[in-house]
Amino acid sequence: MKLDILKNQWVEIVFEGRNKLYGAYDLRKSNRKTTVKALLIGAFFFSLAVSAPLIISLIPKGSEEDNSLKEVKLTNVKLPPKKVEPPKLNAPPPPPPPPAVDQVKFVKPVVAKAEDVVEEPPKIEEIKDKKTGTETIKGDPDAVLTVAPAGTGPKTSQVVEEVDDQVYSTAGIEVKPDFPGGIEKFLGFVGKNYRVPEEEGLKGKVYVSFVVEKDGSLTDIKVLRDIGYGTGKEAIRVLQKSPKWNPGIQNGKPVRVQYSLPISIQSQE
Repeated sequence: MKLDILKNQWVEIVFEGRNKLYGAYDLRKSNRKTTVKALLIGAFFFSLAVSAPLIISLIPKGSEEDNSLKEVKLTNVKLPPKKVEPPKLNAPPPPPPPPAVDQVKFVKPVVAKAEDVVEEPPKIEEIKDKKTGTETIKGDPDAVLTVAPAGTGPKTSQVVEEVDDQVYSTAGIEVKPDFPGGIEKFLGFVGKNYRVPEEEGLKGKVYVSFVVEKDGSLTDIKVLRDIGYGTGKEAIRVLQKSPKWNPGIQNGKPVRVQYSLPISIQSQE
């Protein structure tokens, strides 16, 4: 008798008289189904692997144009220039709006013959509540009547004299500023009022500058250089007490002039 392997008859023969409850019997008995199932699955995957290139070749491919990005070219387009109408030369201005009140042409009365009269002057009733002018104009009934406040009329022109606040130097000025009685008298005033510091052997010059104003007063007093010990401060004090000078003159008018002056200092030994 031939053994039918596919029908697992050999399993019965092998396990005849043996314990069939042992797990090996069940494994041997189900081996046929497992083998057939494995063959079918393996045959399916093998067929799929062999036929894959053919299947891929049958799938329709999209065009390169669809898969690639389309390039958009931008082109500058020149628009035609706008037509600008040239301004009209010597064009008449627009007519003025009608007045708020009717205007009646005023005819100047003249002595003439009756047959020579072309226009008769308007009657009192015609010009009542109306303006008079060089021609007859119909007023705008919807216009707002306004009355200009008092004092808003044309003003008379006034001549404004320009104020000259420039500070001139003594060089090139028509008349230099001067102390009444001369510069020697001014130095005498300074020597009389100046308090020399009590410092032995103190000797030198204090250089000051100031502006002689239009009224002769001294302003903007500055010490350019001193010899210390409060000599500059004392010079400012004396100049602030100075009487008024005769101002400088330029173009026949008093002007502001910058003036510089050295003051000699020598202490008593």
